[in-house]
Amino acid sequence: MFGKVAVVAVVGNEDGAHKVIADMMQGLNDVGFSIPAQGGTYWVGEAMQTVDYNDLEKVHDAVASAVGVLARNAAHLARVLQSEPYPAK
Repeated sequence: MFGKVAVVAVVGNEDGAHKVIADMMQGLNDVGFSIPAQGGTYWVGEAMQTVDYNDLEKVHDAVASAVGVLARNAAHLARVLQSEPYPAK
């Protein structure tokens, strides 16, 4: 998987989302994926509410911004790795 970029997106409670992101990133890195800066994002919903992400009428600006940064950083890292692969590859 050298030269491939991975990101992680999770839904759930905040502590659980952080744990899942950490575990997934470690596993992905262990098999050779590169993780970009801010390569993990999560949706926990409004406090004390039961609205799922799929049910949102409008994506909140903070969520859209975080996902946009994740996507731009992942694309940037992929371009860098495409032009300058890891020596171990």
